[in-house]
Parts: sequence; C-alpha cells; structure tokens
Amino acid sequence: MAVKDRDRFSTATRLRLFGEQTAERVYRSQTKRQARRSRLTGRAALLVLVLCSLVVALAYPMRQYVSQRAEIDDLQRRMVQHRADVERLRDEKARWQDPAFARQRIRERLHYVMPGETGFTMPGSDTSTRDGTADRSAADRPWYTNLLEGVDKADAR
Repeated sequence: MAVKDRDRFSTATRLRLFGEQTAERVYRSQTKRQARRSRLTGRAALLVLVLCSLVVALAYPMRQYVSQRAEIDDLQRRMVQHRADVERLRDEKARWQDPAFARQRIRERLHYVMPGETGFTMPGSDTSTRDGTADRSAADRPWYTNLLEGVDKADAR
C-alpha cells in the first residue's frame, strides 16, 4: 500500500488526474455549448436563408400581381359602365330616327315654330328672381339672343 500511496502523490499521477478532471470539464462545457448551438444548426441556417430568399424573390411579383388584379377589376367595372353608356346612346339614336321626336326637340331647343304659328317666349317661374326680373342662363335663351348679345359685347370693347 505504500507504493500506491506514493503513486498517489507522484507528479505523474497528479498530472494524469488533473488531465482527466480537465478533460471532464472541457467535455461538459462543450456539451453545454453544443446544446446551446444545437438550436440553430447549419441546416436550419440554410433553411432560413432559403426561405428569406424565396420571400424576397416573390415579394415583387406578388405586389405586381395584386396591383394588376386591381387594375383588371377597375377596367372590367369601366367596361360594364361603357357598355351601359353605349346602350343608352343606341336608344337615344333610335329615338332621334323618329321624325316626331326630332321635330319636338328642335322646337324646344332652337325655339322653332311651324309655318303659320306664332312663337312666344315667356319667362318661367323657375327663371325669375325675387324682384320679378328674368334671370336666364345662355342655355335657356334662344340662340339668336345669345348671338346678338355676343355681337353687342364685342362692339362694346
């Protein structure tokens, strides 16, 4: 036993024990570090990089897709509106083909009278002001009144 006690206190034995203890500590710290590092392995980092690059690569085309879909919806809405306008204008054109309708509109707008008729232009209740004077816009007056008024204004300059 004396040899074992002596071996126990020898430098080589102490160094060997010290090395083993140190190796155990290093091994424990490496496993702790690996446990911390194992959360983000190389594969996971590569996966995150690939996903980020896909998001970046698809962001612009998706934005373009959404804006083009909105533009297509707007164009379809306008197309429906234009088709309704075309139908309305076709109906109006068909009405203007009727001579009675055309005669009526011409008489109203241009204040034409048929031969033998006497034309009167009277201010309506909606065109009078409070003091009773007529306040009519250029569209409500006969065309010849507007023409003469324009000549008078040009002469006044």
